Amino acid sequence: MVRALVVTGFGINCEEEMAAAYRLAGAEASIVHLNALFQEKDSIHRYDILNFPGGFSFGDDIGSAKVLANKFKFKKMSGGRYFIDDIRQFLADDKYILGICNGFQALVKMGLLPNTQGNFEQEVTLTHNDSGKFEDRWVRCLIAPGNPTPFFSDPDLHQIDLPVRHGEGKLLIPDEKVKAAILAKKMNVLSYADENYAPTSAYPANPNGSDLNCAGLCDPTGHILGMMPHPEAYLSLYNHPAWPRKKRRNPGLSEDGQGLSVFRNIVRTVRKTRE
Repeated sequence: MVRALVVTGFGINCEEEMAAAYRLAGAEASIVHLNALFQEKDSIHRYDILNFPGGFSFGDDIGSAKVLANKFKFKKMSGGRYFIDDIRQFLADDKYILGICNGFQALVKMGLLPNTQGNFEQEVTLTHNDSGKFEDRWVRCLIAPGNPTPFFSDPDLHQIDLPVRHGEGKLLIPDEKVKAAILAKKMNVLSYADENYAPTSAYPANPNGSDLNCAGLCDPTGHILGMMPHPEAYLSLYNHPAWPRKKRRNPGLSEDGQGLSVFRNIVRTVRKTRE
């Protein structure tokens, strides 16, 4: 059985939806408070996929997920190891990490994304939306062809509708070398798109003004994915605000939500590695 660990605590609030997504995808999902990991009552090494859900960790008081990221980097566990060292070993064991919204922010500020140099130092940031307000609505996204991450490995899925719920979702890439590496290695795996599913920087189709119109970013290996939109909030067709129109136009349309594909893809990948 593929095992997914969904962390919670300190203001994370999308853990139940993420766990439900993995269960629907055929995995075993466990929700574990971060303190239980720090106290070594459980271990990330018992799992195949480590997940950082959305929420408002520590109230986003000094920037979204900055306090949470520092806790991951500098927290000593009860055995004396730093939590970030466990994450390094987890990745060295060819396992996978997913961060959504606040989780994406934490991965960026920990230095796990994009990690173009492989040194786990922060290279980019996620900051306030250009609109200056919290964006809570659905957006269209385009999946980059030939991207390296198994989370978006479905060959038949090229575009996806998902909800966003964030106030600090603008990806800033200040270093041109980092930007060039992201483009060269196809790490910009998900882009905000217009009504024709073409990448766009125009508001409101692009809800935050991200560099590269980025809605989702992976590391060079594809084992780490961060994304601002919420796939765990689109597990059923009936989550979509336009589902009646979609169903009338295509009566045979699957009742699964497009977001479920992200979880099915990674569960399928992990299973294959065990064959």
